[in-house]
Amino acid sequence: MTLPRIVVTSGEPAGIGPDLCIALAAHSLPVRLLVAGNLDLLAERARHLDADVAVTAFDGGTIPPHRPGHLVVADHSLAAQCRPGHLDSANAAYVLALLEYAVAGCLERSVDAMVTAPLHKGVINDAGFPFTGHTEYLAAATGCDRPVMLLVGGAMRVALATTHLALAKVSAAITRESLREVVVVLERDLRRLFGLPRPRILVCGLNPHAGEGGYLGREEIETIGPVVDEMRAEGMELVGPLPADTAFTRPQLETADAVLAMYHDQGLPVLKHASFGAAVNVTLGLPIVRTSVDHGTALDLAGSGRADCGSLVAALGLAADIVRIRKTTA
Repeated sequence: MTLPRIVVTSGEPAGIGPDLCIALAAHSLPVRLLVAGNLDLLAERARHLDADVAVTAFDGGTIPPHRPGHLVVADHSLAAQCRPGHLDSANAAYVLALLEYAVAGCLERSVDAMVTAPLHKGVINDAGFPFTGHTEYLAAATGCDRPVMLLVGGAMRVALATTHLALAKVSAAITRESLREVVVVLERDLRRLFGLPRPRILVCGLNPHAGEGGYLGREEIETIGPVVDEMRAEGMELVGPLPADTAFTRPQLETADAVLAMYHDQGLPVLKHASFGAAVNVTLGLPIVRTSVDHGTALDLAGSGRADCGSLVAALGLAADIVRIRKTTA
């Protein structure tokens, strides 16, 4: 069996990203695993956590199959000494360098997928780098015009029509053109990455009660509904626009492959309530495979030994599954 080659970016060095990578090393994983990070930091964090993990430098050749108790690291230099839980904007360029390395590997096909541990957007911006999130960064780095954020937790998949955007700006951002682009990417990648031959997608309305026939807003009448009708006529299996409180009920979810929410906090609280700590963020629309954890840097847990690597393990497993599906359907 050909093992997927996966690079994991270790994220914000002061957060739990290094802890998660150390914890990941204890698992039996059917992949070729490479961690992008600082060798000394990861070795020190392993000692701090009293973890029996051998941290070794990647020689630039073939990524070896993962062995429990071993971590192979593509070494990157820190600009400043790092203490768990203490942010330093001097290391922001290091965090971005890890992403650049992983993206380059995916584009050059030296790795099959990238998995990202959490980073801290605020400290990156404090260092003078404009940064709104992994999704937007990866889209720009790969020349993708329409990235779509999809969260996967158990049997539930929730995609977003808008991502990291102030609530006051959401309505104006949802146009017929933008929504159509999102649906095209979502439907295509549910087939391409998840092997679903005819995905059934529930489309949420924007307003309470999906606008209540226009009394609570007209976005459903003027934008969302027409797009759903047009794309259903083209052969896609879409249902909606549905009130979000109805779309996320068990009878609806049991018949659906994915839900398309209109904004970040319309869809993700439901999924995270159901599977926080084991959910996975997948960026659709990219020419590469990228998955991520469903949580942040948890500075208060860094170096404590209490960080749960369940989401990172799930993200790695889903990335490997996607790689296998893509190779069998190519």
